[in-house]
Amino acid sequence: MKGVILVGGLGTRLMPMTRVTNKHLLPVGRFPMVYYPLYVLVEAGIRDIMIVTGGNSPGDFLELLHDGSEFGLEHLTFTYQRGAGGIADALRLARNFVGDDRVTVMLGDNVLGGSIREHVQAYRLQERGARILLRCVHDPERFGVAEVDDDGRVLSIEEKPERPKSNLAVVGVYMYDQRLWEILPTLQPSGRGQLEITDVNNAYREAGELQASVLDCDWSDAGTPDSLFRATVITRESEFWRQADLPTGDD
Repeated sequence: MKGVILVGGLGTRLMPMTRVTNKHLLPVGRFPMVYYPLYVLVEAGIRDIMIVTGGNSPGDFLELLHDGSEFGLEHLTFTYQRGAGGIADALRLARNFVGDDRVTVMLGDNVLGGSIREHVQAYRLQERGARILLRCVHDPERFGVAEVDDDGRVLSIEEKPERPKSNLAVVGVYMYDQRLWEILPTLQPSGRGQLEITDVNNAYREAGELQASVLDCDWSDAGTPDSLFRATVITRESEFWRQADLPTGDD
């Protein structure tokens, strides 16, 4: 299993903090934001990870993370996404890195309050297809919302629906098999001019190959000032993060 963390984007909702740096380098509690998805993947047993950067700060990620050995990584690879082509566009850059493996993709601004190890393991045992993570929320109309049957199969995904069919928000953690590379070339840009990750997930769903797991820990996407504050609270209150051995850079 390979891991991919997406840290591109302009972070315009966090201006002016992001005027001179990438939002994924902003502090969340004691550590830079990117530390949290990186550690979550490592704790789940993934030791070979690619960071997809963008904007004007790619060198800062290299200077911060070096070769990833502080996190116990076997390999840490970097690549660069030009422009704001969307999440699915960024995934195309990971094709050679992933090779014949499966991949767990995590958005760099997603901060979880616990482990995804059991969900990654469930996907390892899944015969084929994809798996997404969901979280029960009180305001599902703000998110992509999934409808799921009793077997965990995703029946529908709606983006910011006025009348949500459930309270299950789609979290920015996605697991894909090799069919991902067949789906990506078929995508068309959305109204935003981007290749959308929802279209990837819906391609799996239409084939009956999209499963879902529901997180029982807190989650924030850290993309706005309010959610960035919420992410900080999660890292301070979570037992998972109190016990996490994150590198401090002290030698």
